[in-house]
Amino acid sequence: MSLPFRILRDVPLQGRNSFGVAATAGLLAEVDDPESLPGLLARPEFGRAMVLGGGSNLLLAGDPQQPLVALTGQRVEVLGEQGPATRVRVEAGTHWHRFVLHTLELGLCGLENLALIPGTVGAAPIQNIGAYGVEVGEFVHAVRAYEPATGRWHDFSRADCAFAYRDSLFKQHPDRFVVTAVEFALPREAAPRLSYAGLAEELARAGIDRPTARDVADAVIAIRRRKLPDPAVLGNAGSFFKNPLVPAARAGALVESNPGLPCYGDGPLRKLSAAWLIEACGWKGHRDGDAGVSPGHALVLVNHGQATGAQLLALARRIAGSVQERFGVALEPEPRVVGDQW
Repeated sequence: MSLPFRILRDVPLQGRNSFGVAATAGLLAEVDDPESLPGLLARPEFGRAMVLGGGSNLLLAGDPQQPLVALTGQRVEVLGEQGPATRVRVEAGTHWHRFVLHTLELGLCGLENLALIPGTVGAAPIQNIGAYGVEVGEFVHAVRAYEPATGRWHDFSRADCAFAYRDSLFKQHPDRFVVTAVEFALPREAAPRLSYAGLAEELARAGIDRPTARDVADAVIAIRRRKLPDPAVLGNAGSFFKNPLVPAARAGALVESNPGLPCYGDGPLRKLSAAWLIEACGWKGHRDGDAGVSPGHALVLVNHGQATGAQLLALARRIAGSVQERFGVALEPEPRVVGDQW
């Protein structure tokens, strides 16, 4: 009988973060059975633990000062039908992209626009991951989480999760909850979401005018592979900065003075393209030693080999400072910064 968790010491983290930066965890526990979390986190040495997922939304600017917990359970369970949707429960350690492909094999829809996003299922609701006009929160039915401070288990409904643009209850309260499983409600009938720039064109180039969910996923995968570097080849965490939200009047003035600046939405806050702002400041393809910006996408910071997390953070600060100076717009990072502060 295997142990429900394994405690490791002085663990190299270079292979556990998609930037591929070197760092060391003094203490790390790999947890197969989430029900063992109360016992593990009750240990004095794990009192301030931080959960490490796939390391794809993380910048290690230094060695973590707190112990780490990695959830490794990957069970997927189809719970049954509920109206036009099927409910599927997934453990937090499940690889996100493989799970998306599995739902398509089951004949389920909804997550196809989120294909090829790196990381684990447990991280998805925390960041409310989104791509190509879809956010994961739209399809979350419930989130199972443990609260170490109180010793309580919670089953959060989608409304409880307070999903917003790249935000959630869990992100607002870092380290308060440990997400152990996510339950999705996925439609069985496809309703393709093709409004995002380039997606319909990709399908048209393939000669597809009535796309299935799998067709949409394949198109998303093709676009992402063209535009974004593979972390296995060139260390990165995907889009490093959020698209900034600014008041409508300010957005209108910026678009008027900067023709071509993409602006989205019609409410009191408008979303601007962080990639456009960064590229306009001349950062696309920039390189400081091994810390750089992808030549293919201005939002993606990359590690060309031996960059430290501190060097990548310094570059990110310079980029944000130049955008603030030229456009008066503040950029915020998407990845969690550990070992330093933004």
